[in-house]
Amino acid sequence: MKYLMAIDAGTGSVRAVIFDKNLNQISIHSEEWVHKSQKNVPNSMSFDYKKNWQLTVKCIKKSISKANISSKDIISVSASSMREGIVLYDKNNKEIFAVANVDARSSKEVKYINKKYPKLEKEFYKKSGQTFALGAIPRIMWLKNNKPKIYKKVAKISMISDWILFKLCGVIASDPSNAATSGIFNLKKRKWQKSMLLKLNLKNDIFPKILETGSLIANVSKESSNTTSLSSNTKVVMGAGDVQIACAGLGVVGLNEVAILGGSFWQQIVNIDVNTKTPKDMNVRINPHVVNNISQAESISFFSGLVMRWFRDSFCALEKLQAKKQNIDVYELLEQKASSVPIGSNGIVPIFSDSMKYKKWYHASPSFINLSIDSDVCNIASMFKSLQENACIVSAINLQKIQKFTNTKIDSVIFASGASKGKLWCQTLADVLNCTVKVPKIKEATSLGVAISAGVGAGLFEDIASTAKKYVEFESIYTPNIKNSKKYKKQIKLWQKIYDEQLKLVDKNLTTSMWKAPGL
Repeated sequence: MKYLMAIDAGTGSVRAVIFDKNLNQISIHSEEWVHKSQKNVPNSMSFDYKKNWQLTVKCIKKSISKANISSKDIISVSASSMREGIVLYDKNNKEIFAVANVDARSSKEVKYINKKYPKLEKEFYKKSGQTFALGAIPRIMWLKNNKPKIYKKVAKISMISDWILFKLCGVIASDPSNAATSGIFNLKKRKWQKSMLLKLNLKNDIFPKILETGSLIANVSKESSNTTSLSSNTKVVMGAGDVQIACAGLGVVGLNEVAILGGSFWQQIVNIDVNTKTPKDMNVRINPHVVNNISQAESISFFSGLVMRWFRDSFCALEKLQAKKQNIDVYELLEQKASSVPIGSNGIVPIFSDSMKYKKWYHASPSFINLSIDSDVCNIASMFKSLQENACIVSAINLQKIQKFTNTKIDSVIFASGASKGKLWCQTLADVLNCTVKVPKIKEATSLGVAISAGVGAGLFEDIASTAKKYVEFESIYTPNIKNSKKYKKQIKLWQKIYDEQLKLVDKNLTTSMWKAPGL
């Protein structure tokens, strides 16, 4: 039997997943990781490439061990990662600087660019679909201003999944879906937009070659073979950004198809024609899909999955013990307790992620509003449900923004990643969106999409789109409860009003924003 390996480097963890050639999942091993701030660098989120490579190697080895197969039978490997994170290299292809996705150290640089070139961000957005909020340009400028010796050595840039593939085969390359999130990319032409860096007096000769997802890069190098136990005959195949390859893993490969990925962050995605004009208000990002001639309108909800993990670890010690005794997942137990909580979670309003405002993107201070001291009303169950409702409400608002400029009618949504394992969460999403929610059998859609990419590169499959449609199957379908949908329509408006008031406290410097884009 021959096998495919998918490596998925997310915000909260890295994992290696092995599939057979029929795309049945055989084994998985994951390791949580943390992206720490750099000392004396406010709002930074560094990517520790030394430690994180060790964790990646551990995942590779453990997944092979769990599968109880020979590494020689893995014919190809591909990777995906959180987008926006970048790795910079010197002329010898040695890593010299790296940051994770929401690193926001470059506030001064963004302010400088917008003051000196007030029309530049909009000009770049029309071509790239990205603002400076999470882009590489201000970060590179920060490096030039603050670490000039390191900046002088910069010879190449890549995204984090590209870095994983480089570590496996020794070749630095990137794909359109991930490279585009750097903000130095042309959406329609699917290639680097070098002139963007030149306009700001930054190096514009640091770009690796662009390969489409599913393209063969090289074989695993001898050095990497010794480190990872993968065979030097294993092919290394170009991967993609996590959201775009996850959409392939969900079969969301045609125009007007919609997906919500409920992971550490939540992404709401609608497939659009590549020629669709970017919205004038710049409140939505546009990315290239892994499928040619299709772009994706995307909105992002910040930290939805991570907030739930924080809540579990901070408040649910008793539930953890109960779940262990019952041999079930703690989230399953929490859903059981929350199932009887009424819509609106007894008035509790969570303040965490705002809806996406890409041009001026910041959040209120993390908090629960309108708590009660009545433990029958305000308790673990009602707070848990409020977080589930909140993630769904923000998703609904974000999708409304996409619908507004694309004129897309949304009748059904494919829902995947960790949150889709929760039956209560799935039903709540259907009720809040007032549309059908379909949950695939394989919920780790990113890993499945990467496996499809690996298979295409190995010659097992013809292309990504047709393979996705052939292999993706659905486990369950949730239809909206009309009465609940009407109630949630009011809840959405109420939440928006309360969140706007909480933002005013940040504006007055009375509370601290959960996250601010650079330059705000």
